[in-house]
Amino acid sequence: MNPASLTEAVDLANALVSASSDLRGEAIVFPPAPFLTAVGDIIKDSPIHLGAQCIYYENGGAYTGAMSASMAKSVGATYILAGHSERRVVFGDNDDDINRQVLKTIENGMKPCLCIGETKDEYESNLVQSVCAIQLAKCLVGVSKEDMKDIVIAYEPVWAIGTGLVCPSDVAQNTHEFIRSKIADMYDMETAEAVRIQYGGSVSPESVDELMSMPDIDGCESFSLFFLT
Repeated sequence: MNPASLTEAVDLANALVSASSDLRGEAIVFPPAPFLTAVGDIIKDSPIHLGAQCIYYENGGAYTGAMSASMAKSVGATYILAGHSERRVVFGDNDDDINRQVLKTIENGMKPCLCIGETKDEYESNLVQSVCAIQLAKCLVGVSKEDMKDIVIAYEPVWAIGTGLVCPSDVAQNTHEFIRSKIADMYDMETAEAVRIQYGGSVSPESVDELMSMPDIDGCESFSLFFLT
């Protein structure tokens, strides 16, 4: 739940816009739902895109507290996060739920940012690739080759989210390379090369340059802000 107030969200959005003249590539900011409109108004004439942190996979109905894809789109969101580790762990979103969110995002003309990644136990058990492969296969059911080119894949090792623990850059690169190869198996190499795969997990000013120098890391995430090349 960051930023914690409308004032903080507005200040952050203004700071991002001020710094955006030096932006190389693309940036997406994902503020909490109550601040989407205010942040969207500030960034609308900048190169920064607006995203929502989550949606529900129905477009309407009695789902108190939920936000639909069409609601997010109506306030200017063009990207939707799906599968963030905190949504999986805290709120119980499973791969089927996430797949439905991805499909509903595409149906509403927006771009999904699909988050995948392993827990610490899975990492220590050398299950990184198998976990990522299963999540990709389940979360991308029904997604066409054409739609894949608009999807961002975010590799987020759960054990490195908000913990200060850092995934070594070579490990991150190897996982990104595997993810790209898995997408090539599911679709084809042209599609895999077109998909942007970014890293998220305790990214800092000290680690970002090395991460971004890796051939299969197309962007980084920090505090609900995505930077993509």
